[in-house]
Amino acid sequence: MTSTEKKTPSSPTTTAFYAQAAISFGLALVAMVGAVLYLPVDPWIRAFLALGTLYLTTSAFTLAKCVRDAQESQAVMTRLDQARVDAILSQHDPFRPLA
Repeated sequence: MTSTEKKTPSSPTTTAFYAQAAISFGLALVAMVGAVLYLPVDPWIRAFLALGTLYLTTSAFTLAKCVRDAQESQAVMTRLDQARVDAILSQHDPFRPLA
C-alpha cells in the first residue's frame, strides 16, 4: 500500500467509552424499574409502565443494531468501490494510442 492511498478509518471509540455507555444504560434502566416498582399506583398501571419500559429497552437495542449494520454495509460498499477503481486504474495505460 502506498502512502497516497487512504486507509479505512479505525473506530475512534475506546474501552472507556463502551464502559461509560454500558454503566449509563444500566443506571437508567435500574432507575426506571425502581420508579415503576415504587410508584404509588394500581398494579395494572405498574404493569403497563413496566411493559412500556421493556418495549423501549428492546427497541433501543434493535435500533442500535440497525444503525451498526447500515454503517458496516456502507463500509463494505466503499471498500468494493475502491477495489473496482484500483483495478480499472491498474489496467489503464495512458500512453496507449486510442483505437
